[in-house]
Amino acid sequence: MNVRKLRSDERELLKDFLYEAIFIPKGVKPPDRSIIYQPDLALYYEDFGSGPADTCLVAEVDGIVVGAVWTRIMNDYGHVDDETPSFAIALYKDYRGKGIGTSMMREMLALLRQQGYKKASLAVQKANYAVSIYEAVGFRIVDQNNEEFIMVCIL
Repeated sequence: MNVRKLRSDERELLKDFLYEAIFIPKGVKPPDRSIIYQPDLALYYEDFGSGPADTCLVAEVDGIVVGAVWTRIMNDYGHVDDETPSFAIALYKDYRGKGIGTSMMREMLALLRQQGYKKASLAVQKANYAVSIYEAVGFRIVDQNNEEFIMVCIL
């Protein structure tokens, strides 16, 4: 596995990984792929690369991109303030549970630290198994609503 920066010609992959990032509880039918074009989700990829915190790392296995972690400062579900990049992360199903996501997150946290950011945030549904993974890399629950935890990692 190789973790590297997303190339500008690969930005369309963010749409694929955004769809993969949608948590689908067991027994629930996945939403139609068109959901990623709704304004509250499109902000994760529209004009990506234009903001100072727009950073994306991808994981490659055998030359194929299988996962992505990206950040940007946006008014999304995990927004805590206008200086804190929000995280999004996803892997194709066949590559989950192998430590790839954890490696990508650690590399992204180190990169954000090098870039001078003080913290990073994310939102995750309470039922999502990834909560424990986020805690393992340093995120802590700072707020919650009926469905989600808002988590922050101090860099």
